[in-house]
Amino acid sequence: MKLTINNVSKKYSNKVLGLNKFSLELEPGILGLLGPNGAGKTTLMNILATITRPTEGQVLWNGVDIVKKPDELRRVLGYLPQSFGVYPNLSAQEFLEYMAAVKGLDSRSARRRIDELLQLVNLTEARKRPLGGYSGGMRQRVGIAQALLNDPQLLIVDEPTVGLDPEERVRFRDLIADLSGERIVILSTHIVSDVEATATRIVISNHGRKVADTSPENFLRMVDGKVWEWLIPSTELTHVKKQHLTSGALRRPDGVQLRVIADASPATDARRVTPTFEDAYLKLVSNGQAA
Repeated sequence: MKLTINNVSKKYSNKVLGLNKFSLELEPGILGLLGPNGAGKTTLMNILATITRPTEGQVLWNGVDIVKKPDELRRVLGYLPQSFGVYPNLSAQEFLEYMAAVKGLDSRSARRRIDELLQLVNLTEARKRPLGGYSGGMRQRVGIAQALLNDPQLLIVDEPTVGLDPEERVRFRDLIADLSGERIVILSTHIVSDVEATATRIVISNHGRKVADTSPENFLRMVDGKVWEWLIPSTELTHVKKQHLTSGALRRPDGVQLRVIADASPATDARRVTPTFEDAYLKLVSNGQAA
């Protein structure tokens, strides 16, 4: 299976470009699509989910144009949008039965699939509770279950962990990682740690353009030898932040320990440290460099 995004642009009525000549070719695995708010991630997800059409360019699913023949993709698509609504008075069981009917599953297949998915997302014991009483993490797990009802070949999840507590976020990441297998999974987010924990490939988007497309290992190598820790007096913090790209600041009794991203040492007493995904992401987004 293959998803091809070829020079896709999306221009809105106010002439703002949501996407600008975005290209990508995907095969099975987990793609982490990272970018700040306004980077074009949700616009791209809506195009891939056949909710909106590109202004220019093509999206091909196994060689078929999804604008001309959207049902070719819709039959094998699972989608968890950023804003996922539920019917609060329905139980998880009832909601999934309704969604299965919408997706055209016969009742026998639907019952069997719902049982499997409730077990997969660890909601079997809560299956009869009204969704209005679910936590944010539980509702997200119901969202993933509905996206998986048709055992999709393409699974898209858009900002899935926003608002979740740390424990639920870790549980959700583990679930996404378990779902890869022989399918294409696109995880769109601005939370770097979500991508670090799950992705087999990383794409960075900024201002509607692709900034980087690489493996997790190469992503870190981009800033290898360019991350420094530097202890400064707290009175100098504002000035130093204006002069250098910083990815962290830790208050200590003897000052502030800054984490600085720079090609050369920012000071004689700065020491080079091992880079993190956060460092690499900030460096790429701040540069705005094109892939």
